[in-house]
Amino acid sequence: MIASLTGTVESVDADSTIIDVHGIGFLVRMPSSDLAKIHAGQEAHVLTSMTVSQDAISLYGFLSRSSLDLFHQLLKVSGIGPKVALGVLSAFTPTDFARIVRDHDTTALTKAQGLGKKGAQKIILELANKLVLDEDDASATSASAAEQNADPVVAQLVDAMVGMGKDASQARAAIEKAIETLGLSTPLPADRDTESAVLTLAFRSTDRRG
Repeated sequence: MIASLTGTVESVDADSTIIDVHGIGFLVRMPSSDLAKIHAGQEAHVLTSMTVSQDAISLYGFLSRSSLDLFHQLLKVSGIGPKVALGVLSAFTPTDFARIVRDHDTTALTKAQGLGKKGAQKIILELANKLVLDEDDASATSASAAEQNADPVVAQLVDAMVGMGKDASQARAAIEKAIETLGLSTPLPADRDTESAVLTLAFRSTDRRG
């Protein structure tokens, strides 16, 4: 199973991107909101979900852990497939989606491409008691978005550590400490050697702490 990819963005299309990882190009389907944040030639770290069908093996990618988690939750709703789930994530942030479900706002949810009224009702019915949203969640999401906009490379490194099982706050603290120890300044450049050095040091520090 491919849990994440880190490499050079080769191209960006309307619903997918190709990421070159050591000479191998991976086609990754992503929400349009995430595709708008990456550009050909830059380094990117993408959290992925792999699906296997009779016709193909497909990779779906996300720039944040919350988006990946929501994608998995949507796939558990009967009748909702990857294409519709991506449509939902293209239309709403995880926090906005949680508010819509909490408010049982079927009309708002149908703004997602490929999602009709019955599908929206089913999502709300099945996820209403599984999503938690309070002011702290909203504040945390807003802060996370601001941090990603300020330094997308740091955000990608934090997501990489989270994808390897580290706690988000612990990961961010370790990344910041590693940047300080290495004498680097932010925003970090999208450079593979720099990212590797920061990640290696950050993982060492968290492993020492247990």
